[in-house]
Amino acid sequence: REKKRSNSEAMDATCKPHAICVPFPLSTHINSMLKFAKLLHHNGFHVTFVNAEFQHKSILSAKGPNALDGLPDFRFESIAIDVPSSKPGSPDYFVSVREAIRKGFLSQFRSLVTKLNETERPVTCLVSDGASTHTVTLAEELGIPAVLFWAVGANGVLSINRHQELVRRCFAPKDESKANDDLDATTDFFAGRKGIRMRDVPSIIQTKYSQEYILDVTVKEAERTSKASAIVIHTFEALEKHAMDELASTFRRVYSIGPLPLLLNQVTDRSSKNLVGGNIWQEEETCVQWLNSKKPNSVIYVSFGSTAVTTPEQITEFAWGLANSNVPFLWIIRTDVMAGELSSILPPEFIEETKERGLIASWCVQEQVLNHPATGGFLTHCGWNSVLESICAGVPMICWPYFAEQMTNCRDVCNEWGLGIEIDKDVKRSQVEEAIVELLQGDRGKKIQEKAGYWKKVAQEATEPHGLSSNNLDSLVNEVLLSKP
Repeated sequence: REKKRSNSEAMDATCKPHAICVPFPLSTHINSMLKFAKLLHHNGFHVTFVNAEFQHKSILSAKGPNALDGLPDFRFESIAIDVPSSKPGSPDYFVSVREAIRKGFLSQFRSLVTKLNETERPVTCLVSDGASTHTVTLAEELGIPAVLFWAVGANGVLSINRHQELVRRCFAPKDESKANDDLDATTDFFAGRKGIRMRDVPSIIQTKYSQEYILDVTVKEAERTSKASAIVIHTFEALEKHAMDELASTFRRVYSIGPLPLLLNQVTDRSSKNLVGGNIWQEEETCVQWLNSKKPNSVIYVSFGSTAVTTPEQITEFAWGLANSNVPFLWIIRTDVMAGELSSILPPEFIEETKERGLIASWCVQEQVLNHPATGGFLTHCGWNSVLESICAGVPMICWPYFAEQMTNCRDVCNEWGLGIEIDKDVKRSQVEEAIVELLQGDRGKKIQEKAGYWKKVAQEATEPHGLSSNNLDSLVNEVLLSKP
């Protein structure tokens, strides 16, 4: 890796390879793609990062008007698509975003690439989100490599790519009204993984969209995916070996490259490393300051990510579960969820009872919080970025999955990797209290903490120089991105 770095530094500006990176317009996908783009930049690539305009504006609103100015060789562009009418986290949001991309994105993207190709640095390769493969067609036309980057884990990707077969085998319900009756049904469909329940597969397979829009989408996505030059999964091999093996038997080139936060730790050039993140929320600096006053491994950190939506009843149950645990907590409640003063959504008795040992904030720098010595556990929605960041920090989890592949992630965290405790979707304060106390103070919690330490070490080994993820990144660059498809 040292040799590669010196080679990239020696590249003349006009001969730099030019990667155009296109994330799916969700905050978590943007964050993952941006980390990956920073690694490409560090490896000598000129990068053009293309956001949907509504997300581009949201980042500027949160970070400031100059936040996306970039660098001379790391530029941000935006493309206007229809703003989704449904709220993030709603069942219709994914569908509305995909429809907006299908209708308005590709023609504008083609124009952008044409404009870039008229400069001294024409586009030489494409990296597109695995959830949005429309751009592969353009890469084929231009004769440049097209890499699909998945911001979810290998097991999640496998479930989504096997969607048609799951439906064919009648694993997905034909009638959504009967879906809950089938949630505990098990299948041996996934090799090497026993006892998979319906509730453990991505939520899009559990709903009416399985028989309508999503089924049609996955057929087309699978066809375009098969034409990609390579597929990158944001994971590390040891964590999801069975799924990686199955994907490798289906697609010609599949690379496990992650966890990205640890790979970025290997980057010494701070110019691209310090580029703005993809969060659309303003972080509160008081979170780390507050953690500094707490004992090691004493705090439960609570965050349900950038899209999950909680009902007032669920918030109340979580609140009293936290209060009754008598454990210090840092709870992130987004401003779009709060919609007013805390007292409007949280019982005033709860606020009074926990004011000395709890902090509620609208957003934070999650990696900083998870890596803080005071953080002893993470109550999470099991978004893939959150799971990997928790693994990187060696922090055990309490899992409350919300939608998409988070159900699969929860199952793996708790059953396959021994890293967490699951709580029911129909959350109850007693279960929240019991899970927190067990995780931080119980015998089961001690075993989970040991597993967290083990997986943290394995993740670090994968991302060290000459580790498998590091080698895979080098192979992707040399065998795919710098070659003709």
